[in-house]
Amino acid sequence: MRWFEGIYFATSLIVLLLLAVPIVIAIFLYFFDRRQKQHAILRNYPVLGRVRYMLEKAGPEVRQYLFNDDNSGKPFSRQEYLHMVMPGKYLSSVIGFGSKRDFQEPGHYIRNAMFTKQNEEMRVDNENLIKTMRYEVDEDNLFSRKEHRKEIPTLPWLLPEEDAIVLGPDCKQPFVVRSLLGQSGMSYGALGEHAITALSKGIGMAQGAWMNTGEGGLSDHHLAGGADIIAQIGSGLFGFRTEGGDFDIEKVKEKAQIAQVKAFEIKLAQGAKMRGGHVEGEKVTEEIAAIRNVTPFTSINSPNRFNQFNDYPSLFTFIEDIRTAGGKPVGIKVVIGGKEDAEELALQMAETGMGPDFISLDGAEGGSGATYQDLADSVGLPLRSALILLDDALRKYEVRDRVKIIASGKIITPDKAAIALALGADLIQIARGFMISVGCIMAERCHTNECPAGVATTDKHLQRALVVEEKKFRVTNYILTMREGLFRVAAAAGLDSPTKFERKHVIYKDEQGRIYPVE
Repeated sequence: MRWFEGIYFATSLIVLLLLAVPIVIAIFLYFFDRRQKQHAILRNYPVLGRVRYMLEKAGPEVRQYLFNDDNSGKPFSRQEYLHMVMPGKYLSSVIGFGSKRDFQEPGHYIRNAMFTKQNEEMRVDNENLIKTMRYEVDEDNLFSRKEHRKEIPTLPWLLPEEDAIVLGPDCKQPFVVRSLLGQSGMSYGALGEHAITALSKGIGMAQGAWMNTGEGGLSDHHLAGGADIIAQIGSGLFGFRTEGGDFDIEKVKEKAQIAQVKAFEIKLAQGAKMRGGHVEGEKVTEEIAAIRNVTPFTSINSPNRFNQFNDYPSLFTFIEDIRTAGGKPVGIKVVIGGKEDAEELALQMAETGMGPDFISLDGAEGGSGATYQDLADSVGLPLRSALILLDDALRKYEVRDRVKIIASGKIITPDKAAIALALGADLIQIARGFMISVGCIMAERCHTNECPAGVATTDKHLQRALVVEEKKFRVTNYILTMREGLFRVAAAAGLDSPTKFERKHVIYKDEQGRIYPVE
């Protein structure tokens, strides 16, 4: 019996310790919380107040996964998130039973045709198939899910050469685009090298599309996949500056010699921030610092605007200098604040005969790796309103034929892209849709360098989660599914090409069910 008594004694001791340790910790926290002076709740409700802070900390994740319904949640709902994930992973956007859209809410709708187009009537180049990988589900149970990847040849859904969108037709080297959508500006530094490389390879495999470098400069990771590149120049001049921070036109000439660089874009503003970019110092690795010509591991804040120009004449001269040096199209990225802004830009283009080859128009709903709430919520117009103003102004002053409009701002599905094209856009740029295709889970930690999915971080350990050779196919699949969807929506509207969308193909329904043409 002694062995039994020994076991009983040891077990009792362990139980007492297990009970005592939490009690001792609670007593310690009680007196510690009572004495601290930082948190009022903890001084009045020691220990118990910590439960409040724990729930507050976990609140966003708890709401996202347990309490938000499929159509709630910002900046994207669960349903919208799945509309970006599923095409990338499974090369499909098929749903069952019915739409989850609230049809009582006001919104835009695409006018369907009484006699739709057949697939064989569509003006599309599907001659050369693209080899990609998609997942197929083997087993899907409550506690387990098994799936495997399978190589599959897929239609590219490219514009035929005669329908291609041409940026800068009068430049020495115009940019001929055969995909109606590409990747919007996302800098190396805001995103890590794994994410940039996966995007480059995925976009390159999809053919016809492009990637925008963002204001962080051109890196080897952007070039890794052979994708066409729009090299963005921000107010910080990263990649285009001397050590003293002055603009260096020789850097433009160097970048223009790279065959993949098809155009340059001068970033005046973006939807989430009407100012220069911000990157935390811990994200600025030595490689990123070398590309940007800045000090490693030091926070970067670009100026609110360029010091090289402060009005339209000096802006247009800056554009002309870059166009002359590079021989390639030059555009501007803007956010429209009102009708007067759009008309002033168009008027100046008409009077001077100068101006950009394309305008990247970002809506106020656009995103960013780091910005301020006051700028993101209330400065600038949403995309659909701004598109109409800009398109109208360019037509009013008869310069629309000289410039292409590239629209961006939460355009994540083919129907949203079709509406933007109908409202005046020539091309579509997407940022967060591509981020989610490479693994973003909307943790909203982009500005901290602690992205749990390894996307918006330069931390080597966290980037291990993002496997380039797996995610690149999701990028390709997302592009292909989006392009196929655009042609599908066009056919439903009675058009043989999504390039033919006009405002007459979109109507607006208000909360009372009244219908208005888009004007």
